[in-house]
Amino acid sequence: MGSNMGRNIIITGATSGIGLSCAKLFCEKGNYVFGVSRSGTCSTYSHTHFYTSVMDVTDDKSVVDSIHTIQKHAITLTSSGIDMVIHCAGYGIAGSAEDTPIERVIEQFDTNYFGVLRVNSALLPLLREQEKSTVIVIGSIAGKISIPFQSHYSATKYALESYVDALRMESKPYGVKATIVEAGDTVTPFNKSRTYYGPPSSLYREVGMKSVAKMEKDEANGYSPDKVAAVVYKVSEKKNPPPRVAVGISYKLLMLLKRVLPDRIIEKIISMMYT
Repeated sequence: MGSNMGRNIIITGATSGIGLSCAKLFCEKGNYVFGVSRSGTCSTYSHTHFYTSVMDVTDDKSVVDSIHTIQKHAITLTSSGIDMVIHCAGYGIAGSAEDTPIERVIEQFDTNYFGVLRVNSALLPLLREQEKSTVIVIGSIAGKISIPFQSHYSATKYALESYVDALRMESKPYGVKATIVEAGDTVTPFNKSRTYYGPPSSLYREVGMKSVAKMEKDEANGYSPDKVAAVVYKVSEKKNPPPRVAVGISYKLLMLLKRVLPDRIIEKIISMMYT
């Protein structure tokens, strides 16, 4: 029996992809999972410990109202409040750093970065009430190595790396652990929601589209979201979780190379892969 048996967990983006895989695994381990998403429904999975509801992470009121309702529900069910949040909500845009409309970049940050901040700002006071609690953020290898034609997506993931590091140091004295799980190419509906921005006449159009096609091929042949969920669960079980964990041996190796090789060499490798 895991140490997290019977915990109350909020998972954002819980109705598909990595979020849904996390919901399934944590439910199977005996936890109560409150899965939130914009739709608030999940037609592909049901469990007696899986409760879905609406939360729009880009809307302050939606976040606050949802967390308030979930906290009351958790206490009714278990006589205890929320003690873990797993941030899986997010999406990607593609396009050159130059061509992508600023409005789309703002929207990307609003979900991928500010969405995490909104949820944590509303939830941290409740997490501190628990004997021990955990914040887990699904990051990306793109938050350590920028990917061409995904500059703005990469920027949101870089921002999360910095944010989680600071949050961990700030919240540790109050019993709240924070860690980031860096996923790589994963077989999810993620690439179906990716939009490429750039006019047909763009200087970058041809190479950009080829780059995105390569990304989508890699994702189609990537890790199962269940593998990412297994890493998330393992991290959640640790008394002192590591600051960050890369999913898969190939990405662990890539992170090692980044530490020992000059940036110029890393950029050359990534450019060869994606341009």
